[in-house]
Amino acid sequence: MHPRTTTPSATTADVLVVGGGIIGLVTAWRAAQRGLSTTVVDPEPGGGAAQVAAGMLAAVTELHYGEQTLLGLNLESARRYPDFAAELTEASGRDLGYRACGTLAVALDSDDRAHLRELHALQRRSGLASEWLSGRDCRRLEPMLAPGVRGGLRVDGDHQVDPRRLAAALVVACERAGVVFHRGWAERLSVVRDRARGIVTADGTELTADQTVLAAGSLSGRLADVPDDVLPPVRPVKGQVLRLTVPKAYAPFLSRTVRAVVRGGHVYLVPRENGELVVGATSEELGWDTTVTAGGVYELLRDAHELVPGITELPLTETRAGLRPGSPDNAPMLGPTRLAGLQLATGHFRNGVLLTPVTGDVMAHALTTGELPDEARPFTPRRFADSPCAPSPATSAALTEQPV
Repeated sequence: MHPRTTTPSATTADVLVVGGGIIGLVTAWRAAQRGLSTTVVDPEPGGGAAQVAAGMLAAVTELHYGEQTLLGLNLESARRYPDFAAELTEASGRDLGYRACGTLAVALDSDDRAHLRELHALQRRSGLASEWLSGRDCRRLEPMLAPGVRGGLRVDGDHQVDPRRLAAALVVACERAGVVFHRGWAERLSVVRDRARGIVTADGTELTADQTVLAAGSLSGRLADVPDDVLPPVRPVKGQVLRLTVPKAYAPFLSRTVRAVVRGGHVYLVPRENGELVVGATSEELGWDTTVTAGGVYELLRDAHELVPGITELPLTETRAGLRPGSPDNAPMLGPTRLAGLQLATGHFRNGVLLTPVTGDVMAHALTTGELPDEARPFTPRRFADSPCAPSPATSAALTEQPV
């Protein structure tokens, strides 16, 4: 089933979502379920960062110091994932590749082991369930691990989903819920008497709406004519990812997601049920560059080989680079801005796939009531309005040179 595409004369909706990645799509789907006429503006719905993401639903092993507030939102979204996946599968008729397979985070040297011990202590203080394992116990769980593994954390509550299947399912679910797709670039925001009234596309089509949601991922700061005090401070963070294929003769290669810190760099291996193995991911502050580099591929394969030596025997089937939408505090911006009629759903950084269920629910609530539910109030876009991290007029001008 292909998304319906508007004609230039179709211009009015209750909700206009700028961006057709997984965050924009789940927002549109939930809005349509609430009875709101909804339009999504994107040249390629279902594209974006989801095409590169590995799909780890790792609320526990993704815990970082200073991000305990975000942890609550991550855990809430992880709790909703099984029901969300079942509902979306039924609504779309598509399998999402959702697996409750758990994660094993391992240490390859004494420094990594000390770091993991500290992470385990933080997890325990935060009330999270994780189990410390010896190196031998790690290898019993995953025999392909290197003999030098010194210990690890077993987290059965961290799951996975296939982001590409998730995005495709959301496109179908939106179509079946009556969402209209306008396949084009949003060029500028329409503001009439201090209220957002929709957008104008690159081909000059005017699309009006009672409420506009800016959900364009790392491109969210590039929509022209958004007032400086509400323009989201989103930056692109490059990640390179490899995909390999596990031949049937090698199966089972890994039974769960395996991750580690190798020489200070993070690496993860995510096995899919269809035999695909995703290896990632670099984290590079290089602006809008999405070049796959020899150095990035080499570092990922080198680190993955130290973790699982047998990986070098597998066929390499794809190399990709994408852009995560980073925010100043690594947390999303959700809900109403200071400009009436404009809401944000962006800045999810490395947790976009994990936060998909809760984001859809939060945005549906905000679009129908004008308020954020309790779990999302710390993530209001207004927290940056008076912050030194907010973009200056000069930065805003630079960000809006290209359409979204």
